[in-house]
Amino acid sequence: MSRVYAYHVTPCLPPRLQCLNQLSLNLRWSWNHPTIEVFRTMDSDLWEETGHNPRLVLGRISQKRLTELSGDEAFLAQMDRAHASLEEYLAGAGWFAAAHPEAKGIRIGYFSAEFGLTECVPNYAGGLGILAGDHLKSASDLGLPLVGVGLLYQGGYFHQYLNADGWQQETYPINDFHTLPIQPVVDAGKPLTVSVDFPGRRLVAQVWKAEVGRVPLYLLDTNIAANTPEDRRVTGALYGGDRELRIQQELVLGIGGLRALQAMGIRPTVCHMNEGHSAFLGLERTRMLMEELSLPYHDARQVAAAGNIFTTHTPVPAGFDRFDPALVEKYFREFCRGVGLTMQQLLDYGRQNPSDVSEPLNMAFVASRHSAYTNGVAKLHGEVTRKMAQPMWAGYPLHEVPIGSVTNGIHTRSWISLEMSTLLTRYLGPQWGEKPADTALWQRIDRIPDQELWRVHEIRRERLVHYARHRLAAQVRQRGGTDAEITQAGGVLNPDALTIGFARRFATYKRATLLLRDIGRLRRLLADAKRPVQLLLAGKAHPHDTEGKELIRQIVRFAREPQVRHSVVFLEDYDISVARYLVQGCDVWLNTPRRPNEASGTSGMKLLANGGLNLSILDGWWDEAYDHEVGWAIGNGEEYGDPDYQDQVESEALYHLLENDVVPLFYDRDAAGIPRGWLAKMKASMKKLSPIYSTNRMVAEYAERFYLPAAQRHLRLAGDPERVRALMEWRRRLHAHGSEVRITQVDVDGGQTEFEVGAKVGVRARVSLGGLCPGEVRVQAFYGALKPDGEIGSGVPMDLMLRQSTGTDYVYEGAVECAQSGSCGLSVRVVPFHQDALIPYELAWVCWAD
Repeated sequence: MSRVYAYHVTPCLPPRLQCLNQLSLNLRWSWNHPTIEVFRTMDSDLWEETGHNPRLVLGRISQKRLTELSGDEAFLAQMDRAHASLEEYLAGAGWFAAAHPEAKGIRIGYFSAEFGLTECVPNYAGGLGILAGDHLKSASDLGLPLVGVGLLYQGGYFHQYLNADGWQQETYPINDFHTLPIQPVVDAGKPLTVSVDFPGRRLVAQVWKAEVGRVPLYLLDTNIAANTPEDRRVTGALYGGDRELRIQQELVLGIGGLRALQAMGIRPTVCHMNEGHSAFLGLERTRMLMEELSLPYHDARQVAAAGNIFTTHTPVPAGFDRFDPALVEKYFREFCRGVGLTMQQLLDYGRQNPSDVSEPLNMAFVASRHSAYTNGVAKLHGEVTRKMAQPMWAGYPLHEVPIGSVTNGIHTRSWISLEMSTLLTRYLGPQWGEKPADTALWQRIDRIPDQELWRVHEIRRERLVHYARHRLAAQVRQRGGTDAEITQAGGVLNPDALTIGFARRFATYKRATLLLRDIGRLRRLLADAKRPVQLLLAGKAHPHDTEGKELIRQIVRFAREPQVRHSVVFLEDYDISVARYLVQGCDVWLNTPRRPNEASGTSGMKLLANGGLNLSILDGWWDEAYDHEVGWAIGNGEEYGDPDYQDQVESEALYHLLENDVVPLFYDRDAAGIPRGWLAKMKASMKKLSPIYSTNRMVAEYAERFYLPAAQRHLRLAGDPERVRALMEWRRRLHAHGSEVRITQVDVDGGQTEFEVGAKVGVRARVSLGGLCPGEVRVQAFYGALKPDGEIGSGVPMDLMLRQSTGTDYVYEGAVECAQSGSCGLSVRVVPFHQDALIPYELAWVCWAD
């Protein structure tokens, strides 16, 4: 065609139904059951056909039906209640304003490569995106002044289907953004765009907006006419293409995302990088501050980093994005010229070893060196990350490596069933939904009669079985199955049987086939007529992961065996909708990662408020959540050097738990058919774990531990450039004179080696500071229990007091308390000190006594 004139068609609603536009465009509907019911009432079949997309429902519903609804008093009352609820919600302030009135005026920018908000906005691949979506929802509920920033993918993530052999195939449907619950941002009557410099050209990205309750999410789209065909494909697909496309996407996310906020007059006080994909925002934020404060790059980086937070979800070094130096130079040559950096200096920010010129640029290092805070996403993951990062703080013991953890959670109201939500409201009160992290409210779980809780859970299992049958029949039909096979698919599963779910990304470390290690033993469990067990599985392998695809094929082939085909079902094309049915209906959630490779995992958290129980390896969140009252642990947290031996041991432990604990407890019923022991475990899990593993708790923790301190420090530095210059001068002095520092003498209570509990151990140290002043450092006694190798374990530092000075020599004294008996040790060290510095995060220098 020589020319196409593009135009967009929007829903035409009768005046009385106009509020449906607002209801459909604010994604609060995705976690508000009454609003979902409004759109389902309009046309339940269309609601399902459109993938639960209210914008598409409004666009496709007949004008006749709209006219009927505009005169239906019952529907109008239902719609008006939903609209009034949304208006009341948007007008509310939330927890943050009441808890932290001193923080008025700060803004938080939350950057992520993917956001999983609801199934009809396919802008996510897996757990990282679901977590980001739940983060925004809880930020909205809590009233945080937060904005989300991401990319808008034309193709989203792939859809999965299986061929006759059980091998995963992929399709890449194209999204029509004008039928999604998002809108273009308009400036002076035109779509708002921002530009990012590419080699020899300028890429342009259009900005779209999704309303997530009170929180706006801005998404950048490069598929516009202003770009070349090649550049239009930059946001073509999530995690697609080669390394060059990946660096292009991350440039648009980090640099373009920050420019989009600036173009809308939004100046974030704090920027939160959800994984390293957005790390280039650290470079761009530094460039902006250079211009604003008239500072050189390294000084401006100090101000930018003060307000940046980096969260890593990666438990292995290979999981971080790395870019070849030549590729980085191709895209950053002009940037370096503009900010006065050499290419070597820029690359050094992304290298563990700056002297290795062949080392690629690691986005995790770029992010951490342009941040003041880095954290993992579970306690165990924090430990794993500290081990990976220890070379960056080589002089410090492992427990002092300045990387913390904030354990992930889930947005409870997005994942709980309508039936369970109604039950909780009846017995916990309506506030449970507004305050899902309130532990006192969850103690009321014990008020729920066992019969009522069990009946609600049974209803959801029945719904899951019906859904799985319908979906499996559709899968068989799609791959050309016979009428007999389709009929057979409609009769699988037993609505009364113990139902175990396993759904996640099919990466090899997640060991989806661990349960298949002893096929005969598994068949006996599944085929037990008196105590039947059934499995529901789902998940995608990365398109290039043939090992993951092979795991899926093994499971599907097993599921097709005549003896078990009524008890094992693999649901294709795992997404938020499939996940919701599974977590609301399964009795047990199985998780079998190879410890410690699970950073957190959140799928098992989604069962908690729905009454499901977890059966998992002690990895990720379950390592800190487990006790015997709330579920089951496979093993005791061991780590093995031999993977095959590990699989043998842990599969045996899994079978043993199923045969001797899980299955007997489920089928141990009283005269009324109620499994009292099982319900006791359900209630303990709901009561103890639901308030903790909530994104409301998680986001509040980020706010108080990271967002507020980062905002205060960033504002303090940005408001006083002279303070920044003094801080940087101190850093330069430490680098210039740190090598001159020596601890020349240490005296520990005159050489005495025996002390009683409660006694004080005197310490006296003579220190030569060279060209440094006493105010620029702290001299510390570092003491604690000794490990078998003679090293101090989780030692504690205590500042010693300056007592004498002669030239560059100084004498420090102090006394440490003997708090407990046993073998203890003490050493002396010198560490940096400045009132505006975070030590050791920002300066890893330390001098220990020889």
